[in-house]
Amino acid sequence: MMPNKQRADLTFKDNVKRGRHGWVRLTPAYSVKIVQQILIENPNIQSILEPFSGTGTTGLVAAQSGLQCDLLDINPFLVWLARVKCANYETEQLKRMREAASVILEQAKELHHENDLWQPPINHIERWWSDGRLHTLSKIFHVLHQEFPTPSPEKDLLLIAFCRLIMRWSNAAFNHQSMSFKKAVHQLQMFDEEETIYQSFLDDVTRISQAANEAITGIINVFLHDSRQVMLNGDKRYDAVITSPPYVNRMSYIRELRPYMYWLGYLKKAREAGELDWQAIGGTWGIATSRLNDWQPDDTADNIPQLKSIVDEIAQSSEVLSRYVHKYFADIAAHFANLNQVVKPGGKLYYIIGNSKFYDTLVPVEQIYADLMEQHGFIDVQIKTIRKRNSKKELYEFLVSAQKPR
Repeated sequence: MMPNKQRADLTFKDNVKRGRHGWVRLTPAYSVKIVQQILIENPNIQSILEPFSGTGTTGLVAAQSGLQCDLLDINPFLVWLARVKCANYETEQLKRMREAASVILEQAKELHHENDLWQPPINHIERWWSDGRLHTLSKIFHVLHQEFPTPSPEKDLLLIAFCRLIMRWSNAAFNHQSMSFKKAVHQLQMFDEEETIYQSFLDDVTRISQAANEAITGIINVFLHDSRQVMLNGDKRYDAVITSPPYVNRMSYIRELRPYMYWLGYLKKAREAGELDWQAIGGTWGIATSRLNDWQPDDTADNIPQLKSIVDEIAQSSEVLSRYVHKYFADIAAHFANLNQVVKPGGKLYYIIGNSKFYDTLVPVEQIYADLMEQHGFIDVQIKTIRKRNSKKELYEFLVSAQKPR
């Protein structure tokens, strides 16, 4: 029997209350609880591969548990974020970070009507921030980089605080599967909004400093890597793969990450966002969508049961969406084809994934993952339903697991 509860405690909403896990939000992120439960049930796991690391949930749980974990992601911002979240920080570094935050704000207050402050080249940036808020954020960012012109642990943590700040004071709304913007509301200035933004920054610096004071006992490595080709470090093998790949939902791979990536310099043009989506598993956004029209499948996904009939059925309503679904599973098939080489005999796979629906066609993603695991030599394949995802009665989140024969 399928669960009828959405279980917010098994989503990113639970992570925001958990120190480092809540530093930067990402709606598709899965709960810390799921990874913790896997590790409790498998005390022999010592080394983990996380091939779709996202915000680094699996890696941080492993780090806090004293384990070894290698994380992979194709997005350079997420690689940076995971490294910062999983690092150890000295007491003196945290002190300097807090002191620098106060200095940054004092200097920012001295900047009044400068028109040459850098702002990120985000298309229609006015949708994200009002002129006043954008000017205040630009002042903080300008002085932060003056104080820290080169990378350092202190600068990394201050940039985490800045990432939180730009999202908190944006007009972005995450009350729908696709991100939207709140309508601009003209209000009388009943309070000094600029001063409130400054205080918000200081509050986040304090919270981040407290969480960063935690000692990390695990050994964590984060690599910029395409997980369709999972081959790392020669003969290295892992006890487990614990991950959550992008879901089959045609949402932009980086839709929520764009403001962070533009401010921090990981994106400079809109086209770069589409390029990154095209490289991602099944990605489709901007130029990635137009490229689907020319994409032709190879034989990677030929042996996936049900796929042809699913793709053909979706094509009756949308050719581009049918190609997207086809490419997604071709990419995942390529991933599984390389996975056997890096898992130890007896090693476990744990994939957190959701099913999908396009028009009237339900895509049984969890079953296709299970079939792919079996095709590539894994045994004891199991599908466990974790939670109901949203108001659509057919959509659930699953944990698909398997084992490599000994």
